[in-house]
Amino acid sequence: MARTTGLLGLSSTKRAAILAIVVCALALTVAVPLHNYVAQRQQLSQVTEQEQALQGEVNDLAAQRDRLSDPSEVAAQARSRLGYVPPGETPYVVQLPAPPAPAQTGVAEPGVPWFHTLWTDVSGASR
Repeated sequence: MARTTGLLGLSSTKRAAILAIVVCALALTVAVPLHNYVAQRQQLSQVTEQEQALQGEVNDLAAQRDRLSDPSEVAAQARSRLGYVPPGETPYVVQLPAPPAPAQTGVAEPGVPWFHTLWTDVSGASR
């Protein structure tokens, strides 16, 4: 049985093995840069989202700064937050009554096991 030899005197099996090795080497050569590219794109999108959130926060703080540059707003904040009153005004503090405490129903006596309370409730309900 004669083997066929092709280009460079190699058999078809050897050529297939060399081709497989070359394809694997090319795949490995491309895989690492491709992985780095995908990871960097993902990181870029995360940083972009973070930048947008921070820009929104900067805009909110700038609006708050502009609002607090008004002396009437500063006086209103001092009155509401700190309880400051301008001279000549009489401060009044309104205190609302506390809501009534809810009635405690179904609370077991201390030291009585839960199953005893359950049995008492079940046997009392059957009468």
